[in-house]
Amino acid sequence: MIEIDAGPLKTRELNDQLRDMMLAGIQKVVIRNVCGQRYIGTRLYSPDHRKMEIEIFGTPGNDLAAFLYGHRITVHGNAQDGVGNTMDQGEVVVEGRAGDVLGFSMRGGRIFVRDNCGYRTALHMKEYEDKLPVLVIGGTSQDFLGEYMAGGIVILLDLYGKGHKGNFMGTGMHGGAIYLRGVVEKEQVGSQVEISPLDKLDREILDRYVSEFVERFPDLCLSKEEILKDEFVKLAPKSKRPYSKIYAY
Repeated sequence: MIEIDAGPLKTRELNDQLRDMMLAGIQKVVIRNVCGQRYIGTRLYSPDHRKMEIEIFGTPGNDLAAFLYGHRITVHGNAQDGVGNTMDQGEVVVEGRAGDVLGFSMRGGRIFVRDNCGYRTALHMKEYEDKLPVLVIGGTSQDFLGEYMAGGIVILLDLYGKGHKGNFMGTGMHGGAIYLRGVVEKEQVGSQVEISPLDKLDREILDRYVSEFVERFPDLCLSKEEILKDEFVKLAPKSKRPYSKIYAY
């Protein structure tokens, strides 16, 4: 294991060090005193698919884990906007809250956020070949959750009992599924979205990913059973082509 003091480092300097360490075969890096450095984890692709585990103490800046390819990143704190932008595979765990556009165009891998997230979470999330992006939020989100979502799974657990206050959920959604613990009003979702109860397959999906969530946040002292005993609803698109009427073909 190698430690980096990010205090005196600029974004490029920090990411240069991470890439050099990956190419040297280092498998675990702890980064301390992070304060706004961006793109952490972005330049870590290698043809032989090397993997690193990165622990971050502090607050990483925008586009943490953008284009992430198979690595595992844990943030001991909050994260800013754009976590997992176009993420391909791997895992991100945020032991706090995440900002806006979490999981933007994410096409694979998993992101777990202990607390809440901002606006436009899962914007244009999509599935790619055999990849299935999964996003599990312990709290809830702000407006435009799942906007233009084309695939993947989003789960909001509302563990803090605040209720889902976001509006325009699923606007333009044409793929994937959003699961909400609690209730949501018809007026809060886009016209393209259907609100429905869970079936057997939905419950199997929740069982799997809620189990993974509680494993990653033992400090919450919650069991899967405690969470899953409550009511959930599913948001899914009514059509895979919601705008087909405006096409010329």
